Amino acid sequence: MDVQYAVILEPDDGAFSVIVPALPEVHTFGETQEEALRNAREAIELALIGRRDLGEEIPPSDEPRVERITVSIPAA
Repeated sequence: MDVQYAVILEPDDGAFSVIVPALPEVHTFGETQEEALRNAREAIELALIGRRDLGEEIPPSDEPRVERITVSIPAA
């Protein structure tokens, strides 16, 4: 079964951290973006296998959705 999850990749003190909103237990990092995403793939696979083995629900694939909000900051 192939599923796809949105991830949030954030710069973190010279490295990158990753969270997966659909799987709150998944948090990982890497020294580069590529390493962080590789680690995220492994962490997602482990989380899904763990959920399956415990008889828990596996969330369906999610569609990445990014919204941008514009705010105005009044002049000081």
